[in-house]
Amino acid sequence: MKEKSVKSNGKDSRESFNSRWGFILACIGSAVGMGNIWMFSTRVSLYGGGSFLIPYFIFVILIGSTGVIGEMSLGRAARSGPIDAFGMICEQKGKRKIGEALGMIPVLGSLAMAIGYTVVMGWILKYAVGTFTGATLAPESIEDFGGRFGSMASAFGNNLWQIGALIICMAILMFGVGRGIEKANKILMPVFFILFVILGIYVFFQPGAAAGYHYIFRVDKAALLSPKTWIFALGQAFFSLSVAGNGTLIYGSYLSDEEDIPASAGRVAFFDTVAAMLAALVIIPAMATTGAQLNQGGPGLLFIYLPNLIKSMPGSTLIAMIFFVAVLFAGMTSLINLYEAPIATVQEKLHIGRKPACLVIAVIGIVMSLLIQGIVSGWMDVLSIYICPLGAGIAGIMFFWIAGEKYVEVQVNKGRENTFTKLYFPICKYIYVPICILVLVLGIALGGIG
Repeated sequence: MKEKSVKSNGKDSRESFNSRWGFILACIGSAVGMGNIWMFSTRVSLYGGGSFLIPYFIFVILIGSTGVIGEMSLGRAARSGPIDAFGMICEQKGKRKIGEALGMIPVLGSLAMAIGYTVVMGWILKYAVGTFTGATLAPESIEDFGGRFGSMASAFGNNLWQIGALIICMAILMFGVGRGIEKANKILMPVFFILFVILGIYVFFQPGAAAGYHYIFRVDKAALLSPKTWIFALGQAFFSLSVAGNGTLIYGSYLSDEEDIPASAGRVAFFDTVAAMLAALVIIPAMATTGAQLNQGGPGLLFIYLPNLIKSMPGSTLIAMIFFVAVLFAGMTSLINLYEAPIATVQEKLHIGRKPACLVIAVIGIVMSLLIQGIVSGWMDVLSIYICPLGAGIAGIMFFWIAGEKYVEVQVNKGRENTFTKLYFPICKYIYVPICILVLVLGIALGGIG
């Protein structure tokens, strides 16, 4: 298959990242999000601490060294988003239109996920600002915290904050890849890690925290042998690394041929795991200081139980500020990535500039996110169960089954001094792609594993 040169806005050039670490931090930002904070800690707690970490690390290594590399490489090869990338792959079979149609699935999935995430970011922005005004920790009891969140999460319950979060996101995206996405992630991601390290140090010195550390790293044989532990570890790793045929692929399309993609993918997987562990090392020991058990995940953990817990801790106002600002930064980098694929697609297909494309997507994002406020949980469940694994699976089939071994090896080895392992292709073709299908099937059967 011949490489395709894709024109961007009528020019024989495409935006790109300015530095290797700019790209890596952008990919880390896309991967580090609410799943690392409100879901990972809960699953570590529910599935035996270290008993969950063992399969999780295994799946992170497997998916990081297969699917993440594949999506980055496919994006770079096509120099475009999923629609043109899939079309390019299918063109050798005379089926370009079919490929382009299939490429719409991850693009629309990315837009739909961004719309749902916009609702969540509205909540986070309100809480982050509220830590400075005193509003976040104002409720007197856990029932009050729950009532306030329920009101905020109802239909049209948080309009202005939600619109504000989207405006911030689009303002960054309008500056483009190098001056917008890259610069934002160079600031937001390091600050996120620094803030969570500060929180981790603070929690370490709290009485009773040791019980939390003991639980995180203990290995319970029964939990380790439980199929559920392995299933949810797989789901956590799969969704945390953002393999869905959209965000990672589109970021890959901005890479030069000199970039060593396998090395970059390894760094992304490593720092994404570090972020998840930092969150667990803050949240689980903090819960242990009060003797509470972490059995409530999702938004309830972040917006009800943790604020109630933080309020009882010394220096609660400062701790709340650090925590919610860090969460805001993590969420914003993920939202930027989710909106980038549809924005790039509008640019490519309508042949318009970046700012008009951002405005088109912003209007869709504002209208739709306001309409789904009361049903956002179900909205996100459908996307995580069906669309994300389907997009990842289609991208995997395109690259590893249709493009062929020689093409894959050429694309993966660009920018490398040494040839990547010959085992890469068969592992991806016969293990990674079936895993994508397995995640889809298990998600449907169990009502979601992400």
